[in-house]
Amino acid sequence: RNVARLRETICNEEEKMFQRMRALFALRNIGGEDSVEALAAAFSSSSALLKHEIAYVMGQMQDSSAVPFLIERLEDFDEDVMVRHEAAEALGAIGDRTALGVLERFKDDRDIVVAESCEVALDLLDWVASKRLDYSE
Repeated sequence: RNVARLRETICNEEEKMFQRMRALFALRNIGGEDSVEALAAAFSSSSALLKHEIAYVMGQMQDSSAVPFLIERLEDFDEDVMVRHEAAEALGAIGDRTALGVLERFKDDRDIVVAESCEVALDLLDWVASKRLDYSE
C-alpha cells in the first residue's frame, strides 16, 4: 500500500514484468491522484504492453486526474498504436468531457484502431452525459 514503493517498482525497467504488473494493479486498487501520478510515471517505460495496461487501468479508475496523461499518450504519434488506442478508450471510460475536443480531433486518425477507439470513446462520453441527465431529473 506504499505508493512511492509501488511507483519505484512499476518504473523499474530491470524489474520482472510480473512484479511491475502487480504494482500496477495495487496502484489501481489504492486509487487517488498519487496513484494516478505513479502510473503515469511508468508511461516512460519501453514496454508497450505495460503502457497499454496502464491506460486501461486509468480508465477503470475513472479519475479525472488521469486525463492529461492519457491525452499526452493519444497525441504522441511515436507511441505504439495499442497504447494510443487504449488511451482513447480510457478517456471515454473516465467520462470527463474535457477530453471531447481531443477525441474529436483523433476520430479520423491515420491508424484505424485509434480512430475507431476515439469513436467509441465519444459515444461513451455521450452515454455518460445522458445518464447524468437521467439522474438529475
